[in-house]
Amino acid sequence: MVVATHAHSDHIGGLATVISAFPVGRFVDAGQAHPTATYENLLVLVEEKGIPYTAAVRGQTIALDPDLDIRVLNPAAQPLGDVNEDSVVLKATYGDISYLLTGDAGKPAEESMAKAGLDLDADVLKVGHHASRYASSAEFLSAVSPAVSVILVGEGNDYGHPHEEALERLEAAGSRIYRTDRDGNVVVTTDGQKIAVTAGGAPAATVTVTQTTSAVTPAATTSTVTPVVTAPPTGVTITYLSLLDEMVTVTNAGATAVNLTGWTIADEGARNTYTFPVFVLDAGSNVTVHSGAGNETASDLYWGRSSPVWNNDGDTATLADASGAIVSVLEG
Repeated sequence: MVVATHAHSDHIGGLATVISAFPVGRFVDAGQAHPTATYENLLVLVEEKGIPYTAAVRGQTIALDPDLDIRVLNPAAQPLGDVNEDSVVLKATYGDISYLLTGDAGKPAEESMAKAGLDLDADVLKVGHHASRYASSAEFLSAVSPAVSVILVGEGNDYGHPHEEALERLEAAGSRIYRTDRDGNVVVTTDGQKIAVTAGGAPAATVTVTQTTSAVTPAATTSTVTPVVTAPPTGVTITYLSLLDEMVTVTNAGATAVNLTGWTIADEGARNTYTFPVFVLDAGSNVTVHSGAGNETASDLYWGRSSPVWNNDGDTATLADASGAIVSVLEG
């Protein structure tokens, strides 16, 4: 999944290269029109490559993994009408650790999220609008209370970012601040309990977060995460199998989107197995898997086989989740 927070070229200028170089299962942006060639050409490329498109709206969730909760906090259903303030803001939570990713959202967006009663508390903050003075208000930082703040900013930029007022507010909030202009690439990873920060390719800190305090110690560490096996979601079934047309349709009759990444469809005896790429099936939607080749869309995926998969005299399609648990079986 690729998320374009908003249409300014310093945020999307390289995305055409990215989605051309890597397989992308879904493209998400703020859904706000912006008359620049960079943005328009990007949308054309997304359409040409058949990448499913979603316009982010507050209240949506993004299903990538059952252990990872990603929520859209901005823009609201009624946009603020400014390309920065309508930036896509995501809150991602894994275990006890949360990240707040704010794009170029400033004080109006911060106030909108607060008035909506959203849970803004997060351990890691991607600081809004390159630490402009017009973002990261004291009230907003009090609600977020970040242990680690990361400022994405170019060295010697024409805007004077980061502004001193924003830095002072971040320091007053007690956050540990990293800046890409001084620290180089900043990578913040978590095992769901601790935060490990790498700056400029070198370990910078580990942060152990509790409900009330955040303790920072030097040197990063790694740990092993034990995966949690969850029951298959209800409502996802194989609803159609055509042996002659070589296609299988999977339907999500549930109320929430389901991440099908790593799920499989197998014929009788599992002689042939299709594995879903990065793919999210929206609530109330269908996806048809074709045995042959074609251009993939939000509703059609292609196995790429040159020979038939399904036995015309009779066959069985079995859908299993990423852990191998059987979710649905249909005979044709």
